[in-house]
Amino acid sequence: MDHLGIQPSSTKVERRLVEKNRRNQMKILYNKLNSLLPNYNPKEAIPLPDQVDEAINYIKSLEAKVKVAQEKKESLQGVRKRSHACLSNNSSNFSTTRFSKSPQLEINEVGSSLQVVLTCGIDQQFIFSQIIRMLHEENIEVRSANSSLIGDSVLHVVHAEIPQSFLQFGAIKVSDRLKRLVNGSSSDVETQHEWWDFEIANVDIWGF
Repeated sequence: MDHLGIQPSSTKVERRLVEKNRRNQMKILYNKLNSLLPNYNPKEAIPLPDQVDEAINYIKSLEAKVKVAQEKKESLQGVRKRSHACLSNNSSNFSTTRFSKSPQLEINEVGSSLQVVLTCGIDQQFIFSQIIRMLHEENIEVRSANSSLIGDSVLHVVHAEIPQSFLQFGAIKVSDRLKRLVNGSSSDVETQHEWWDFEIANVDIWGF
């Protein structure tokens, strides 16, 4: 009888130990998860449900940023492929179009949004690469870039976002630099292959 009476008590103690260990392990895991959050403060006591909610929101924000970055990467890769296709399809006529008309540049600014429209000859694709590289150097985020073939010319349309710190004077500087770049490049067709070798995909679109 004593043995039978002790058995339930022993089992109950074991269950309590198992549950205690489980809770301690979960506490350690939650602390590790919380330490990965950007606003983590080990001295600040945050209720567990709030920790979980904050972690979920942070993961969702990272997923959204990855999706935007992936779309941007695919857009830039598509531009590069289409541009190379244009060059390949018109290689037989390259010698006759080598000294085509001067490229045309149109810049539109609405608040922090910047639209750059470049119309150039098929033999002047290096100018587009220069524009993308220049925007990258000025820390201007390229949202999208599209190209289309119109007769013997290529129309490039770039949509970008100007940083808040640039809105007052930086936008003017960028516009002037773009104009100088295009005007200076129109007479420098000889270097087109060197510039086009610049990989558009090298633009850093993963900065969060």
